[in-house]
Amino acid sequence: MRPTKTAALVAACAIAALTACTAPGEGPSTLPPDAAVPTLAKQAGYAATVQDKVTEAMRANVIPGAIVKISSPAQGDWSGTFGTATIGRDDPMTLDDHVRIGSITKTMTSTVVLQLVQEGKLALDDPISKYRPDVPGGDRITIADLAEMRSGLYSYTFDRGFNETLDRDPGKAWTPDELLTIAFSHPVNAPPDTTFEYSNTNIVLLGVVIEQLTGTPLEQAFEQRIITPLGLTQTELPVRTDARIPDPHPQGYSFGTNVSQIETYALPAAQQAEALAGRLQPSDVTDANPSWAWAAGGAISTVPDLFTYAKALVSGQGLLDAATQKIRMDSIRPTDPAQPEAAGYGIGIAKLGPLVGHDGQIPGFMTFTGQDPKTGLVVTIATNLATVPSGEGSALTVLKAILPIFYPDIQTPGNPAAVPTTR
Repeated sequence: MRPTKTAALVAACAIAALTACTAPGEGPSTLPPDAAVPTLAKQAGYAATVQDKVTEAMRANVIPGAIVKISSPAQGDWSGTFGTATIGRDDPMTLDDHVRIGSITKTMTSTVVLQLVQEGKLALDDPISKYRPDVPGGDRITIADLAEMRSGLYSYTFDRGFNETLDRDPGKAWTPDELLTIAFSHPVNAPPDTTFEYSNTNIVLLGVVIEQLTGTPLEQAFEQRIITPLGLTQTELPVRTDARIPDPHPQGYSFGTNVSQIETYALPAAQQAEALAGRLQPSDVTDANPSWAWAAGGAISTVPDLFTYAKALVSGQGLLDAATQKIRMDSIRPTDPAQPEAAGYGIGIAKLGPLVGHDGQIPGFMTFTGQDPKTGLVVTIATNLATVPSGEGSALTVLKAILPIFYPDIQTPGNPAAVPTTR
């Protein structure tokens, strides 16, 4: 949920170089921790290659467990589980495991904002000061600026005192006002709509606006407007005092501390070596309260639900009318104007290479879900490790490993094109 200060972009796939498990009740009940389980009796043609690439990426980056689900209109559907849900135990991941989905939550918050635009209750060019007068420079920051990460507002997740509290009191239930007070105590970073800068403050503000306009808590707005209409029976935004993850679920792990990750997610070189050798284990942060992420990253889901959601997010079906969905898709702009083919970001939606969707990183877990609007390919990934020792998001590490299977012209050199870290 928080970008690094010294490197607000994280490598995920070489976009600039583009020229172009088992279901419940199926399969064996016990597997080696590094095994992959195909869902379909008749595997898709790419299944063996995906299994090899995912297993290799996990071993090279000490990722404990992963769940992958893919639908290729040209080559078939497949899903698999990898590794262990609990470090040190033979505890296989399952397809119906619940995970924290981090910043994929941002797409839900922005979707409700767009629904309110559809309903005439809100306009994308409304200044945030109309709803929250205490926002610094809020008379010039629009709802669209917030959703597109172009407000220039400081993200509270960089504040040292905030991170010290997370480390000292991981069970604390944060309120939106507490988070915004921290954010507003810092100067703004840039004038609105001048630069892309990932900030959780933006989405917390949108969550506040949603509650004002709907008269319901954000978790109920999600339930009524997204979760129920799409049939996402395993998805929820818990109330801020609820730190549980529904069963079944893996344990969630993170290297380092919140304070140590203010500047970078990468471990110091010596610690990276220790971690890769298995002599430094990540911490179990499963029970940490995600209320500090709230509208920006507090939701929980499963890979099958995220898979369904990715298709709705890209098509708009079940969420937005055609005109509003077009506004959303047309809003995607390069995060770096100097690299127009690099990653893009719009109204709570990202373009990572050929895939449109979002990733989500939060202590203990990382997820990605996206669809190629041109080919229909859908890829959904969940892992139970936030970042690998090098600092890269674990689900993006897996995504990089498998994308070339479907896009042979994608290159993944040592310094690939950058995409925003959306933890």
